[in-house]
Formats: sequence, structure tokens, C-alpha cells
Amino acid sequence: MQESGFFTYLIYRALDLYTFAIIIRAILSWFTIKPNNPIYRFLISITEPFLKQIRKYLPKSTLDFSPIIAIILISILQRVIAGL
Repeated sequence: MQESGFFTYLIYRALDLYTFAIIIRAILSWFTIKPNNPIYRFLISITEPFLKQIRKYLPKSTLDFSPIIAIILISILQRVIAGL
């Protein structure tokens, strides 16, 4: 039972880190950053697959709401995981 709890804890914390990556990417998008910046490229490579899936279901807009939706979905998932 303890191993299951530890695994749940790791997933929960990994989702925290992923949320943090989404937030940092969103903040960096407000600034002019060189496309070859390794940190920004890393953030895009890990967050874009999820954000792209969310954008499919959002209406086209000048504002990208996918990070907000992603954070809400991750938060819901964390609540489900915490209930296990």
C-alpha cells in the first residue's frame, strides 16, 4: 500500500512541475525570446503536445486560452489522484 501512495505522490508532483512549465511558458510568451533559446525550446517541446490538443477544441482567438484550460484540467486530475 505504501508503494502505491509513493507512486501517487510522484505523479501528483510531476503534474505540479508540468503546471509550472506551462505557467513559465505562458509568461515567456509575453517577451521577445530567440527561437533557438534552449530553455524556451525545452518548454515548448514538453508543453506543446498537450496545449495543441486543447487548442483543437477552442475557438480561434487572438488570445491563447489553452494554458488556462490545461492548468484547470491538471488541477482536476490532481484532485482525482489525491482522492485515491
